[in-house]
Amino acid sequence: MRPGFDLQGKRVLVLGLARTGTVASLFAAGYGATVTATDEKPESKLAETAAKLRAAGVRLVLGVHAPDVFVEQDLIVVSPGVPANLPALVLARKAGTPVWSEIELAWRFLRGKLVAITGSNGKTTTTSLVAHILRIAGIPTLAGGNIGVPLLSLVESSTDSSVTVAELSSFQLETIEMLRPEIGVLLNLTLDHLDRHESFEHYAAAKMRLFENQLDRDAAVLNADDPEVTKRMPSGPHIFWFSRQKRVAQGSFLRDGQIIFRNEGSEVVVGRCDEIHLRGEHNVENVLAACAAAYLAGATPAAIASGIQTFRGVEHRLEFVAEVNGVQFYNDSKATNVDSAIKAIEAFPGRLIVILGGKDKGSPYTRLREMLHQRARMAILIGAATEKIAEDLADAVPLIRAETLDRAVQLASEQARPGDVVLLSPACSSFDQFEDYEHRGRTFKQLVAQIEDRSAARKG
Repeated sequence: MRPGFDLQGKRVLVLGLARTGTVASLFAAGYGATVTATDEKPESKLAETAAKLRAAGVRLVLGVHAPDVFVEQDLIVVSPGVPANLPALVLARKAGTPVWSEIELAWRFLRGKLVAITGSNGKTTTTSLVAHILRIAGIPTLAGGNIGVPLLSLVESSTDSSVTVAELSSFQLETIEMLRPEIGVLLNLTLDHLDRHESFEHYAAAKMRLFENQLDRDAAVLNADDPEVTKRMPSGPHIFWFSRQKRVAQGSFLRDGQIIFRNEGSEVVVGRCDEIHLRGEHNVENVLAACAAAYLAGATPAAIASGIQTFRGVEHRLEFVAEVNGVQFYNDSKATNVDSAIKAIEAFPGRLIVILGGKDKGSPYTRLREMLHQRARMAILIGAATEKIAEDLADAVPLIRAETLDRAVQLASEQARPGDVVLLSPACSSFDQFEDYEHRGRTFKQLVAQIEDRSAARKG
């Protein structure tokens, strides 16, 4: 039984008015709370949101996080973009005020099972695939979280028989309290978000919070091939592994091109490798993780096999955009860290023109050198991280500074020859020039479409 939380008459402060904060404000107000919402952006940049919240009775403090709004609150809900160590939040905790992420509040109201998925890379693909499989299995399924749909927006649709599949980030997990997924999945742990977390250890600890409230009847699905994961194995839940390199005692693995799920000594075939339509070995790992999570959530082997066969990937993740004059364009805007970009580059045999750059997240780009040297003809650099990337890559591959994405796409199309692949895989966040990675990816696709149109006009 979940603990719940009675919002009626409570004083609730919501920090940050992007998608999550807006939904949290409206949810709390709808359940009878007295809500104050604050954002550092001025009202001129939040006009539509401000009007909607005021109509719901929400008090707004915009342009600054004023210290006095943190005082005498019964609950503070922080959006993922707000640092958990904000001094005012530290003081609020010391005063005994709960400081939660939106996912903590949502979990207390959601009905049915929760499958929660985290990791440095592959979260969106795996979350989408698990939800896809469960729907094929006929299980009422909701999907949300860091995938772009706040969990609170799913509360009213959840039932005792539904399964909610949630992508959770380290930012969301660092401010949970009692959240307990019936099935928790950790895909991998690599350097990421060091601009936000003090160290890799702090970042990994935030990820591991996914399992801290699990009981022995719950399941943890872990990557047996990732040493950073295996050395942090949680003690509470029942452990299932996934591996593309070896057989596991419990969980999913590969044998003779088949995907096997093993539990308590018995094995069942749930799919085939040659039916995976996603590029790259890293996506085989994502599929293995999804198979394990879906099986544990009640999907049949037949439904899992059908899900693998029919899943074509997600937008902004190694997404094929177009082929223009023999040059293929791929949108991997979701690659917001170095490890993710490495995996994307590794998914192609060679002849790459890679577009890199954006807002730096504190990780070194030197790890890109070898893969770029092996497979790329050149790299085109954009955004605030340009000079740091150029310094770290040095002479690994020819570099072109483009500053903006539109200039980068134009340069790439001019430099590319038939048989080349132009890959947007930035290894950086998007917040220097775009609203988010989705905005960056959509812009890339629009720019490619313009090149395609110009090419067709010349031929016509």
